[in-house]
Amino acid sequence: MSDRPDLAGKRIVLGLSGGIACYKSAELVRLLTKAGASVQVVMTEAAMQFITPVTMQALSNQRVVTSQWDAAEPNNMAHINLSRDADAIVVAPASADLIAQLAQGRAGDLLSLLCLARPIERCPLLLAPAMNREMWAHPATQRNLATVRSDGALVLGVGSGDQACGEVGDGRMLEPVELLEDIVAFFQPKALAGQRVLITAGPTFEPIDPVRGITNLSSGKMGFALARAAREAGAQVTLVAGPVHLPTPRGVSRIDVRTAQQMFDVTLPAAQRHEVFIATAAVADWRPASLSEHKIKKDGKKLAPTFELTENPDILASVAALPQPPYCVGFAAESENLAAHARAKLERKRLPLVVGNLGPATFGRDDNALLLVDAHGEQSLPADGSAADKLTLARALVAEIARRISNRTA
Repeated sequence: MSDRPDLAGKRIVLGLSGGIACYKSAELVRLLTKAGASVQVVMTEAAMQFITPVTMQALSNQRVVTSQWDAAEPNNMAHINLSRDADAIVVAPASADLIAQLAQGRAGDLLSLLCLARPIERCPLLLAPAMNREMWAHPATQRNLATVRSDGALVLGVGSGDQACGEVGDGRMLEPVELLEDIVAFFQPKALAGQRVLITAGPTFEPIDPVRGITNLSSGKMGFALARAAREAGAQVTLVAGPVHLPTPRGVSRIDVRTAQQMFDVTLPAAQRHEVFIATAAVADWRPASLSEHKIKKDGKKLAPTFELTENPDILASVAALPQPPYCVGFAAESENLAAHARAKLERKRLPLVVGNLGPATFGRDDNALLLVDAHGEQSLPADGSAADKLTLARALVAEIARRISNRTA
């Protein structure tokens, strides 16, 4: 399976308007180029008060353009030339003044002129606002944002927290890694547009006493990768996560749980509001029948404590048995006989698709190999049976699920 960088071959014009957040744009250029993009930086006069063109040129390996009167352009028309070959214009930071110019169709500098002169139908405009919290909340700014959205720009949103002025609130430019994730997502095919996808991920923890419990080695990485991939594909994603230490993918709604019963109590009612359910969580089959109120201590007799187990509810089977179930995708983490066990799960729980993998070979790792099992046969992912990184696999699996849903409803 291809390991091409996410933005390989993409040509990005990165515009910087005036604001202290320009310092973040240096890291954004580094991340964009590392992801495979060619980055052409355009800076306003105000932006150059915060960071130098020399810095941006060194990071982008391209000459930085700062003026519409730049005679280095053969036809002296930088505002035309720069947008015609661009796959997108990203303005980060986009100041309140720059957004106001765009809303009014003004062209007072190269950056606003470039945005106005771009071919709207094939050169999208992405804005990463950055400003003081009062400026962000001002009715004029919100009107301008609504206008630029209606004109076709994608506003990537803002962060919240400490601001350079000493105040705290909304208006911070998103962090470079967040912007990169949003830009990558923008270019992904929207195969699940309009779909609501529910995903469970990670292990569950079944307490024995206040400090011990039964769990497993699942890291949750595959489920979190699927949540990101589904969101990139245009879906509205809800992620029900067991106890893991992973950042929530951008744009994904996350619900944290601990035990299998808690996961069941959240997932079953939520499944009825979603079109797709992907059960990647490694849910404990059993839990202690009773919980010790205090830590079980050694008694000096070297006798191990004993406790009775009781079965946890079967989340996937319960969702699949709903009167109008979502499209259910099960995961089978096995240690042997992968195809046979995955097929048995498919038939026992009456599922359209089970994704099998060898748990000991993938728990905690960043790569995996999957086996897709349905009523018609088996399919390796990647096709050659080799391992691939989990995000690449997740994108391929999401595309496969989207194809199957489309064929079912066609």
